[in-house]
Amino acid sequence: MNWSLTDNLFEFERPDTTGQRVFRRAVELFAVASSLYLAWSWASYITRLSDVVLPLGIARYMDISILFGSTTAPALAAVLTGFGLIGFWFRNRWAYAVAFLILVVLYAARFSQGEIPHSANLAGMTFLGFALGAAVFKNRTFADRFAVGFAYFSLGLGYTSAAFVKLIATGLSWPDGRHLWMWINEKAVDEIARTGVLVLNPVQEIALSSHTMATGLLVFGLVTEFFAFLTWYKRTRYVVMQLVLGLHIGIYLAMDIIFMLSMVELVLLGLPWAALIDYARDRRLQPTAAVS
Repeated sequence: MNWSLTDNLFEFERPDTTGQRVFRRAVELFAVASSLYLAWSWASYITRLSDVVLPLGIARYMDISILFGSTTAPALAAVLTGFGLIGFWFRNRWAYAVAFLILVVLYAARFSQGEIPHSANLAGMTFLGFALGAAVFKNRTFADRFAVGFAYFSLGLGYTSAAFVKLIATGLSWPDGRHLWMWINEKAVDEIARTGVLVLNPVQEIALSSHTMATGLLVFGLVTEFFAFLTWYKRTRYVVMQLVLGLHIGIYLAMDIIFMLSMVELVLLGLPWAALIDYARDRRLQPTAAVS
């Protein structure tokens, strides 16, 4: 097995195919579309803020309160939209870099209230990959290959780091089924407050009925996160990514927490779409056998 990260992630020397070009363009479209969605949703929220509760990231070095209670945030979202579309349609080399910097400012302003989410991180890192690729590589094919490889690298690093953080904070006791019981019951309180009714799904019933099953679910999640770095390697990439997608489905079923952008990207990156497109194209172009 080739353990070179450069070869596995970026494949700069690999002959290009129609499937690979379509796949890279689809990942780029996802990165741009998700960034525009996040920018506008954050901007609409920022206009209702008045105070910085916890400076986040770049907000520790600049006054982001100037975005609160005004049209500044929507204006920035509009500028980001323009540069994002320029980068996608006209392949301008620096457009994504400008758009990403604006996205970082909006992110810092939106989550200056002490809440730091996870759902937008993977999509944001994917967009960063396209910004870096376009800025570093003049050859667009190399730039796009770098961006897709950067997305795989960010995914593996993020999930594996999450496993280490859990172990550092709690130790080997983290996958104790009683923790899952507590989280399910906490979400149950929220559901009762929201609807007045609590209906457990089969996964929640199984987890709450057995400490062993609840512990097993958490062990699966922790082990999957720990080995997520194997997405860096082609031979293990798709199996591990489907396990990560299964992890997110389990989180949704057990705790009613959905990371929609992450799940969409996992489907996009977690299946060999390029190979499937090339296979379908080759089948279509095969000459039909002559009828004798």
